[in-house]
Amino acid sequence: MRPSIIPATISFAPELRPNAWDLVALPLVLVVLWVLAFGGAQMSTPYNLGDPLPLSLDPSHLPYYLLRSGMRMGAGMICSVLFTLVYATLAAKSRYAEKILIPILDVLQSIPILGFLSITVTGFISLFPGNLLGVECAAIFAIFTSQAWNMTFSFYQSLRTVPFDLQEAADMFHLSPWQRFWRLELPFAMPPLIWNMMMSVSGGWFFVVASEAITVSGQQILLPGIGSYISLAISNKNLAAIGWAILTMLVGIILYDQLLFRPLVAWADKFKFETTPGEEIPTSRLLTVLQRSRLMRSIGAAPGVLWNVSLPLFRRRGDSLGKPSARRREFSWVDKLWNTFLALVAAYALIRVGEFVKTEVPLGEVWRVCLMALATATRVLVLIAIASLIWVPIGVWIGLRPRWAQTVQPIAQFLAAFPANLMFPVAVILILKFHLSVEIWTSPLMILGTQWYILFNVIAGASAIPTDFKDAGGNFGLKGWLKWKRLILPAIFSSYVTGAITASGGSWNASIVSELVSWGNDTLTATGVGSYIADATAKGDFPRIALGICVMCLFVMLFNRQLWRRLYRLAEERWRID
Repeated sequence: MRPSIIPATISFAPELRPNAWDLVALPLVLVVLWVLAFGGAQMSTPYNLGDPLPLSLDPSHLPYYLLRSGMRMGAGMICSVLFTLVYATLAAKSRYAEKILIPILDVLQSIPILGFLSITVTGFISLFPGNLLGVECAAIFAIFTSQAWNMTFSFYQSLRTVPFDLQEAADMFHLSPWQRFWRLELPFAMPPLIWNMMMSVSGGWFFVVASEAITVSGQQILLPGIGSYISLAISNKNLAAIGWAILTMLVGIILYDQLLFRPLVAWADKFKFETTPGEEIPTSRLLTVLQRSRLMRSIGAAPGVLWNVSLPLFRRRGDSLGKPSARRREFSWVDKLWNTFLALVAAYALIRVGEFVKTEVPLGEVWRVCLMALATATRVLVLIAIASLIWVPIGVWIGLRPRWAQTVQPIAQFLAAFPANLMFPVAVILILKFHLSVEIWTSPLMILGTQWYILFNVIAGASAIPTDFKDAGGNFGLKGWLKWKRLILPAIFSSYVTGAITASGGSWNASIVSELVSWGNDTLTATGVGSYIADATAKGDFPRIALGICVMCLFVMLFNRQLWRRLYRLAEERWRID
């Protein structure tokens, strides 16, 4: 009888043998992969400009629309993370690059999302002729512009405020810039970055209505998604459909929370500046399943191997232990030359914009637009102050209680993601019914979608307060206002500034839709540069659009430079956690 060439048993290494957790993790991962593959295939179907895309208000289509919107949000988030890691790191590491990149970031966060769409949609469509992927890329890029800026500001601020003792430890071990980034800076910045990722996704839901309703050559393209569903429901005044859309959006936020953010928050807890035995630790059932699944651990180990291989390849060479590294020489004349070059470039850009604007706009109107921008700036500052008084105490209370943070997290995400434009008709009706001042009562609409930047950043800052700081405050008997003044406010100050600067930029952006609101035939207009831009956009008056956006960008840069940047420096020099 011939011996069998197939062994009776196949032996696996103990770490590769499936366990009971694999029975849960593997089907879940396969379902997620199948859903992503199906959604990706739907995003790249044949399409020619002018072909109608089917869109229905039937609630049975909402799960499919949620998948399409969710995939756009996920693609925008991936692009935002990559952009953040490169852009913020370069701005934080090079003072020459910082003088260009940070002002550009100030300008980018103040440009309306519709401005990005109008500039880029034609280019994306030409990249993929005869395919829907071009329009999808335009929508993803618009969502990216609503997500990336606050993440970049948060990561930049974290890199600038790494504690000195950790930097000295990295110097003592002679870590190269590559090793320092992966072993020190990125882990230190991870908790606040994740909280800002949550806010970015919520902000993306806020702008998804504009990003999925794209106008090209006078034709509106409604991509299948929650945003276009809401847009169609508003145009048809279908309140039932709006209710179904809000419920579906809530389901999507819960899925994002359970499948992505809660595992990330629990995973990133190990990167806290310090931990104390007995401290409440965030948990995630999904993370527990993936960590205990042997198959998932084996798959997840592959990127770790590549990362470990890269660290020695980019190690610092030529330094021996105990030998100080050579300091880079600084030349003041290089700084002066660089500043002069940047000033000349900015002056040239202003001159060219001025030449374009003056063809249609008289000089007197330019001064009037500046006064309108001053009115909008007053609204922004007042609203940021009010939002700070409300959300800073609430954010601190939540951040100091991790168990409550896990409960409040999806609620805050839903409130941040709630489309504020659904409140505009209510505001119009109330203002007209009670004869309220348009200049005052349209102002809160500017902060509805942006106040959450303050809350999320304060929660991240409060959750990162070292326990020994809190114990020291208790030993010294700090209570009431003295505790806030000496402990809490200094500890959360840098995180608060990040939230305030992004909330400020978002409020300037939101002024375009909140200073000119309508419901049916009723339209209310408040004095401000936002209503000026909205009116010029409706008329297609490009010189006045350019003037309004240019004035808005100048005001945003002025406030960021004179107010928020000085607060950043104060946080770096005086209130850094060490």
